[in-house]
Order: sequence, then C-alpha cells, then structure tokens
Amino acid sequence: MNSDGLILVVEDSEEDTEAIQRALSRSHPSLHVEFAPRSDAVVPRLLDPAAPTPDLVLLDLNMPGTNGLTLLSDLRAQPACASLTVVVFTSSTSSAEEDACYAAGADSYIYKPVNFELFQTVLRGAVDFWMAQKA
Repeated sequence: MNSDGLILVVEDSEEDTEAIQRALSRSHPSLHVEFAPRSDAVVPRLLDPAAPTPDLVLLDLNMPGTNGLTLLSDLRAQPACASLTVVVFTSSTSSAEEDACYAAGADSYIYKPVNFELFQTVLRGAVDFWMAQKA
C-alpha cells in the first residue's frame, strides 16, 4: 500500500464521518481511511484474511445495534484482534464510560471536541502518536 497506513473508523454519524475525513485528509493526506458505519460488520471485516489489517481503529461508543463498548470487548476476545490499537473517539465525557473502555482494553479514550480546529488538532495528535508506535 502506497500510503502512511490504514485507519478503520467505526462511526455512524455522517457529520462526524465527514469531519474525520476532512481532518485526516488535511493532516495525513496519504493515509488510507476506511469507514464502518455499523459495528456489527467490524469483527468479520477484521477477521477477513483478504482484508488489510488496520494500523489503528478509531471507535465511536454510541452506535446503532452493537455499541462501541461491546464491540471493543468483542475485539479483545478475538486472538486475531487482541493486538489492534483501538482508540475510543467519542462525544461522551462520562468518566464511568471512560473507565469501562479502559477496562475492556481501549488503548486510549479521546473526547471529540465540537470546534473543528480543536477536533482536527486532537485527531492529528492521536493519529501521529499511535501511528508512530506502529513504526
């Protein structure tokens, strides 16, 4: 793959999907970003031997069907997914949800700022940090 890597974004909000795409295309133009609007397709996608393994999974918590916390637990239960870097990127500021995410195996928990400039800065920092860990 001729890019900086692959990020799988699990996000159902069209507005947030657009904001993430716009922010990453500015900060990491050669990064490949794949979007999954529903969490129930993520585990089969990650277990597909023909599909590339993402360097980073950005996970929203508030999803239709299987929520992000359940998906995180499901991912960590799969040996093939246990070592994936999963960053919860959510609008939830609940400390109980944050604690539950870390207990379920999240590598990081990041609040989505409403202001786009701050959103872009926070997302760029997280991607830079976690992609450097993979290098």
